[in-house]
Amino acid sequence: MLDLTSNSVDLTRAICDIPSVSGDEGHLADLIEEAVRALPHLEVIRDGDTIIARTNLGRARRVAIAGHIDTVPINRNVPTRTVDIDGEEFIWGRGTVDMKAGVAVQLKLAADLVAPKADITWIWYDHEEVAAALNALTRIAATRTDLLAADFAILGEPSNGQVEGGCNGHMRAIIRTHGVRSHSARSWIGENAIHKAAPILERLASYTAREVPVDGLVYREGLNAVRITGGVAGNVIPDLCEVEVNYRFAPSRSGAEAEAHVREVFEGFEVEVIDMAEGARPGLDDPLAQEFVAAVGGTAQPKYGWTDVARFSALGIPAVNYGPGDPQLAHHDEERVAVAQIRDVERGLRAWLT
Repeated sequence: MLDLTSNSVDLTRAICDIPSVSGDEGHLADLIEEAVRALPHLEVIRDGDTIIARTNLGRARRVAIAGHIDTVPINRNVPTRTVDIDGEEFIWGRGTVDMKAGVAVQLKLAADLVAPKADITWIWYDHEEVAAALNALTRIAATRTDLLAADFAILGEPSNGQVEGGCNGHMRAIIRTHGVRSHSARSWIGENAIHKAAPILERLASYTAREVPVDGLVYREGLNAVRITGGVAGNVIPDLCEVEVNYRFAPSRSGAEAEAHVREVFEGFEVEVIDMAEGARPGLDDPLAQEFVAAVGGTAQPKYGWTDVARFSALGIPAVNYGPGDPQLAHHDEERVAVAQIRDVERGLRAWLT
């Protein structure tokens, strides 16, 4: 069982020690559901392995606070442990940064905040770390949009305990070259598809990524090869080569514009888009967002990675990222979160909501 009377640091270790790699979140979802169903002030709804718990106090405003419960694959970094680095205490292990520390804070506050100043919809959802089509929020937005309804949304994505507005868009595409197979002893008879990929790599190596101001924040783009495949056998000239590219684009650009840009960069090659997620503008001009930033302190920063703030933005709900953990350590084998950040984020959210 999850003990929601314990502190958020202990809760972080407890839920990180429950493996929940994408596709295997069911057990953790069961435990979260069991814990929040015991709280009489919350209405609890389960959709697949997503748990939604909400207050219904008739407040003038509703805030959605969400966090995903899945992680990338474990690599000898579970169970968690406490480590000391230069006198600062950290919890080390898979999911501590991305993003179970944020989920732990949310679970603690969901239990404690019986009468918050705004109604709250707590959302703990599955399949965030995989293709966008599998993301539970995709399903819920299509089938139960009412469950996501809010005036403002906060994603517990790691942000070093600072508010990060919006997010870059994300696209993956396959760039293909074709050739003709032949025996490598008579290579002149064939056409080597791998050799034909050289101009693709040259274009990527010489590509200058943009820095784009959007509503007061500057987003950095990136276009990079992330995988290359080709080859038949050690003595065969290959007839196919595929270069997978990842494009992170500023939220001022639509998905269609991003695709057009990639096709322009790789003009003359076959291009297939295999995954796409729109970005989200910062939304910091919204009064609720401004109130939140002022309450938790600091200066808002841009979110370079893609997060599910984009899903709320697409529904017309301004959303920000706010959670403990250094984003640069997300998915890292040395993933670890500062205990002080967990406590600071809990204090910030608690102060704003009470």
